[in-house]
Amino acid sequence: MELLSTIDAHPGLFILFCGFFGIIVGSFLNVVICRLPRMMEREWQLHCAELRGEAPPPGEAISLARPRSRCPACGHTIGILENIPLLSWLVLRGRCAACAAPISVRYPLVEAGSGLACAYTALHFGFAWTTAGAMLLIWCLLALTCIDLDKQVLPDLITLPLLWAGLIFNIFASFTDLQSAVIGAVSGYLSLWLVYWAFKLTTGKEGMGYGDFKLLAALGAWLGWQILPLTILLSSLLGAVVGVTLIVVTKRGRNVPIPFGPYLAAAGVVALFWGKPLTRAYIGLL
Repeated sequence: MELLSTIDAHPGLFILFCGFFGIIVGSFLNVVICRLPRMMEREWQLHCAELRGEAPPPGEAISLARPRSRCPACGHTIGILENIPLLSWLVLRGRCAACAAPISVRYPLVEAGSGLACAYTALHFGFAWTTAGAMLLIWCLLALTCIDLDKQVLPDLITLPLLWAGLIFNIFASFTDLQSAVIGAVSGYLSLWLVYWAFKLTTGKEGMGYGDFKLLAALGAWLGWQILPLTILLSSLLGAVVGVTLIVVTKRGRNVPIPFGPYLAAAGVVALFWGKPLTRAYIGLL
């Protein structure tokens, strides 16, 4: 209780604590981003083998905890001192301590991004339960963004618990009232579901995946149906700008799929912090 009172009395200390904690969680998010798709793929392989009556395919069992992290180039097991968030990457200059193979810059970027986002969340919402909820939402959106960029999939293991967590959170400490959260979850799913089927019936192609429906439903559950128009508008504009830029600059084909989840996640973060004033301004323009 004394610690909580001290943190409450010193906002700067609370912001610093949230930023430091965000960096630590960012290190765990790197594990989730790397391993969760591999865990899903392994599970699919086992299910397919079982349905065909075959022996399980060879391969190492993998979870978020095991095996220990190691260099993908030489197999060197990463020790504790080599796995300190941000610091180890900087000390090692972005290379494996054993074979000097390059380590992706995304690892420290995820850790730093998580830390900065959590520090700003503490500054924006203050010492309140909404800060904890906002940080949880941001962590999930960060993990989903990276996984979708890598594998073009938004795992149900994250999107569905995130949806239910938003509804439960708004019972006790609200970003919105529970009725708006429920309507937001339903409307978020149905809006993209209708767009999906309209596009498919018109063109015969799939314009997005079901994970996008679930992610927008989760954002609606956390922030309410009122932010959905803003979220859809911002994500669509961002996706269009990035897509056109990729086509023009990198000569990327128009038929090459572009994941939509990162744009939904980015729009969700904007809606989290500035959704209400932006929505009021938008309505005022109309």
